[in-house]
Amino acid sequence: METYNILVVDDDREIVRSLARLLELEGYRVYKAYHGMEALDILMSEQIHLILLDVMMPRLNGLSALMKIREKNNIPVIMLSAKTEESDKVLGLSMGADDYVTKPYNTAELMARVKSQLRRYFSLGAAISGGNDVLKNGGLVLNKNTKALTVDGEPVRLTATEYKIMELLMSHPGYVFSAEEIYTRVWQEEAYGVENTVMVHIRRIREKIEITPKNPKYLKVVWGIGYKIEKFE
Repeated sequence: METYNILVVDDDREIVRSLARLLELEGYRVYKAYHGMEALDILMSEQIHLILLDVMMPRLNGLSALMKIREKNNIPVIMLSAKTEESDKVLGLSMGADDYVTKPYNTAELMARVKSQLRRYFSLGAAISGGNDVLKNGGLVLNKNTKALTVDGEPVRLTATEYKIMELLMSHPGYVFSAEEIYTRVWQEEAYGVENTVMVHIRRIREKIEITPKNPKYLKVVWGIGYKIEKFE
């Protein structure tokens, strides 16, 4: 069984120590950083599979670090923050976070979210897509083996969550999924009040795959129902 490497980033050393202990008990290898710059240095030298990233930190805060991470890396990132406002959560998700957990957090829930993100990122997705290795629709080509998406031949960098949403929608072109269906199948959790979370991810995907995001060719909203990938021959 592969051991996953998790990077814990928080300026509170006690939080880092306690999280590291919990993760190590679950069998993970833990790397520690106390500000964003240190986290980026570790990412350059070590193979990291998931990041737990605090928002408020000195030198380079979590959101700025996240922007830097997303320039080159699509591994799962779970933001940790004492801020509970919905706008803060939406901001974190819109900047590329895969999940957002507010402090104080339930440790069992946090560990479950870590496992869920790793499972989603490293699974081949055969249960969703039925086993075809390459999904093609119009100018969209998604390769499930390499986890790569191209639009008209140009590569598009997706986060783990964005990839799974595209894999789900492209596996069923023309089918309309509600926000709750998308959340349940991608996040693999029960869906309660998830419309904003799904909407933010859909908006990010559109900005990456559409020439005109406000007038999309591929990723459509069916008002009052949900989202779909337009079917092309």
